[in-house]
Amino acid sequence: MTDRKWPQSEEKKRYLYVTEQKKWRICVYIRLSKEDTREISRQEKNELQIKSESIKNQKSILTTWIGEYFKAGTYDILDFFEDDGMTGTDDEREGFRRMLKALEKGEGNCVVVKNLSRAFRNYADQGYYLEEYFPSRNIRFISTMDSFIDTYKDKEAVYNLDIPMYGVLNDRFAASTSRAVRRTFDDKRAKGKFIGAFPPWGFLKDPADKNHLILDPDTAPVKVQMKDWLLYEGISLNGVARRLNAMGIPNPAEYKRRKGWKYANPHVQDNNGLWSGKSVKEVMLNLMNAGHMVQGKQRVVSYKIHDKISVPKEEWYIVENTHEPTFSQEEFQALCILLKRNTRMTNSSARVHKFAGLIRCGCCKKAMHRSHGKGRVYFKCRTNSMGAENACRVKSIRQDRLERAVLAAIQAQIWLTDFPSAAEVLKKPEAKQRLLEWKKLLACKERERKKIQNISDSLYGSWKTGKLSWEEYRRMKARYEKEAEQAEEALEKIKEEINCLDETGEEKNALLEEFLKNRNITVLTRAVLLAFVDVIYVYENNEIDIHFKIQDELSGNGELRSGDAPN
Repeated sequence: MTDRKWPQSEEKKRYLYVTEQKKWRICVYIRLSKEDTREISRQEKNELQIKSESIKNQKSILTTWIGEYFKAGTYDILDFFEDDGMTGTDDEREGFRRMLKALEKGEGNCVVVKNLSRAFRNYADQGYYLEEYFPSRNIRFISTMDSFIDTYKDKEAVYNLDIPMYGVLNDRFAASTSRAVRRTFDDKRAKGKFIGAFPPWGFLKDPADKNHLILDPDTAPVKVQMKDWLLYEGISLNGVARRLNAMGIPNPAEYKRRKGWKYANPHVQDNNGLWSGKSVKEVMLNLMNAGHMVQGKQRVVSYKIHDKISVPKEEWYIVENTHEPTFSQEEFQALCILLKRNTRMTNSSARVHKFAGLIRCGCCKKAMHRSHGKGRVYFKCRTNSMGAENACRVKSIRQDRLERAVLAAIQAQIWLTDFPSAAEVLKKPEAKQRLLEWKKLLACKERERKKIQNISDSLYGSWKTGKLSWEEYRRMKARYEKEAEQAEEALEKIKEEINCLDETGEEKNALLEEFLKNRNITVLTRAVLLAFVDVIYVYENNEIDIHFKIQDELSGNGELRSGDAPN
């Protein structure tokens, strides 16, 4: 028998590849697009249920088709690779990427999809994978619908005119859909309708209208307490973060995870669930706390490039009074002013210094910083401290002299101002509802502690019955004992907050009680300064100029020039 002559070496390679192939290891790729979910929503169907059924139906259809198309014993289905609710132009599709890894490792050698648009919505990607990626790895590609493709039976099929035409149509469909969706979203943003996947911390989507926000009963009271710590108690950002962590309150990312939301963030795996000063500041300075909708801070580069870029503030969508605010407008403005000031603290304290962010040089208007010398504390001008001699005439002022001068000025301002108005400044917000919310949080933490304790107690039985090894028992026992200890510490911190509220729900305000008793301020504290003073300017010869928050009824300008600070 003579050897068969091969007209082309490529055909010989293909023949050898096919005859040596023992079994097809099939990767079935399934995708449910965002367009599908939007259509489902328009039909007012249960979105999650339909999405699940759509994936399930695709699996069923393709499994049946594969069983009829391939001969029994010639194939195995390696796995179903799914992307639920992902657009075909997204290059970071988890299921698609997982499939490529399996193909590159040699675990699979055949790909089956419902149609080309399930795998590609990008014309360039379709050409790359069909004409380069799959052929170079001897991977069989089958598209069961539209223009049928089977690169094993007809390797030239991918070059037929209708295939790139389908690619172009799919690509243009994705582009037009992207533009239509963007216009719809922009219209909703302009009307103040919330379109984000996840509401900001402290809010929930209204069950009756997913584009409207309501206060989250679990986290909004905590945010109000954070505001009180900052505004009325002089606690620093890091100090607030420490309190939240001690109370076992998860940060926004961890809260989303515990709620079971599909929160996607590249750094979420590194998140330890703890608050930081930065995260506290971001939460508190969100304009949505004042009841205004803010959207459009970021956008994707294009429908093909899904990287997000920042948008200039003047292009944001800001619509006022769209939902119930967490704070009053006045409190939010006070927070913005406070948190934008330089209020650094020492590592050993959770509180900032009483004058932090409030004292500035009257000459250069820069913040003055504290320094120590000869057993005394001074505030010095930054301009002079940086070596710019003669750049500023203000040198320094002693802290004790400044305190006496400011206290005297506040006392005089209160005397000049209507007494009830001054007393109103020291009042804290209504606390009855907050007391109920803290008790609710306490009950939740107590249930959590009890659950942890029950699991810990059951471990011994699991070890005795052989369900756990000794090492597993010891490791899990230590873990749950630590969690129980943390839960106990969190409970104590929450109880401390509750103890600051009496049974009538009125917050204990020692500062106000002292003020009403003495008819004036007798001690200068951070809370007093934050309540009455906007900024203090220091001039030459220890002369100070105080800008008050309360209006001076005699001068009408809210300012008081104190003259020289007392010796």
